Amino acid sequence: MNDSNILDLPEIYPQIEAKCKEIGFTMPSDKYIGTLLKSLMISKPKGRFLELGTGIGLSLSWMVDGLSEDATLITVDNDFSLSEIAHGYFGADGRVDIVCMDGSKWIREYKGAPFDLIFADAWPGKYSELEETLALVSTGGFYVIDDMNVQPNWPDGHQDNVDKLLAYLESRQDFSICKMNWSTGVVVATKK
Repeated sequence: MNDSNILDLPEIYPQIEAKCKEIGFTMPSDKYIGTLLKSLMISKPKGRFLELGTGIGLSLSWMVDGLSEDATLITVDNDFSLSEIAHGYFGADGRVDIVCMDGSKWIREYKGAPFDLIFADAWPGKYSELEETLALVSTGGFYVIDDMNVQPNWPDGHQDNVDKLLAYLESRQDFSICKMNWSTGVVVATKK
């Protein structure tokens, strides 16, 4: 199966993909993780959602496609230029709050309600501030991470970080863990 078989691309996706090429953005999200995020979000009407690592907005486009009219989505990234690009695509959508801030600081300072789905696609929320992030998942909510299989852009020694993260998640009694050797290597953890 290749990603040319994906028929329900978000309408804005080709524009964002073209922008990636235009600016040389080299960390695009896999389309398969997008389809998974959209499907999980559809299962939570009126949901509250969080993306850690907006990037240029490729995954965000799938997440917005899965939002019900009365759902909300916060997306956080520390790169001003990328946040501005994402804001250009999604800033007019009242359901979406695009935050340009250090993700670790945002997680530590957040005092609002828990989330029905957290997609941690950045270091904060995945390899740092993990306890705080998992505490923000509502009962029955999803914690989703990708890039668990070896990626060409991994720095030396990163496999150790992945192995420790997976072992830790598997040790948690308050989450049911589903590891998938699919897409870039995906984990969906559901809070009990």
